[in-house]
Amino acid sequence: MNWLEAFFVGLIQGLTEFLPVSSSGHIELSKIIFDSKEEDILLTIFLHLATALSTIFVFRKDIAQIIRGLFLFKWNAETKFTAFIVISMIPAALAGLFLEDELNGLFNGNLLLVSIALIATGAVLFISDRKKTNGESEGSAGKVVGTFSAIIIGLAQAIAIIPGVSRSGSTIGTAVILGINRERAARFSFLMVLPLILGAAAKKFLDLYEGNGAIGGLNPDWGAYSVGFVAAFISGIFACKWMIALVKRSRLTWFAFYCWAIGGIGLLYLFFS
Repeated sequence: MNWLEAFFVGLIQGLTEFLPVSSSGHIELSKIIFDSKEEDILLTIFLHLATALSTIFVFRKDIAQIIRGLFLFKWNAETKFTAFIVISMIPAALAGLFLEDELNGLFNGNLLLVSIALIATGAVLFISDRKKTNGESEGSAGKVVGTFSAIIIGLAQAIAIIPGVSRSGSTIGTAVILGINRERAARFSFLMVLPLILGAAAKKFLDLYEGNGAIGGLNPDWGAYSVGFVAAFISGIFACKWMIALVKRSRLTWFAFYCWAIGGIGLLYLFFS
């Protein structure tokens, strides 16, 4: 992969990791554009780390507050929030361990299934944007994440391992449909995925190491990887902040139309090709 392709893929990863349009779906589409059948796993690891770092940067104050609260060793708001994050991670962690390879094999290069998944993502966004969360019309804080909602949001995140289903779109949309305050829904959605992004990167690294015996034998293009990393990090910061603002203003319908358009174009391409 050359520097331009690495920049393009990094830009896609950074934007679509946070915007509700499915990063995996767009990566699959980019493979078709560049006629690339093989995944550059090491580059994928770098891009995951870049988006994780952009999440940490945007939510650095929240993360610091959570860490301080945990070290008080009390059942406080920070401990509860962390517990709900852990609960929400369980379905996605199990799905990633036992189903990710099978689903990726099914959807890899399958434009039909990816297009259908993008259209389904658009439907979730459209429905959630028309859901008025409890208390928001009166200006109150609205509902917070609880045990039940953490489980349901976690199941939505597990479904999002399917290429074409947006993780942020499915989790934020599900939270809003459940009546969670929009800003809290976005905050919970972005923080809940941070451990999973790091875990997925670690798993891919171990798989890569076991498959090659030594990472040094891969002879990677570090210049291209650095370009992709920086592109993913900067675009990730922009997309994360923009997404939070859009969720608060109920503007997810824009992305519903976008997902429908991309999914529709994919179906038309298949029909006429």
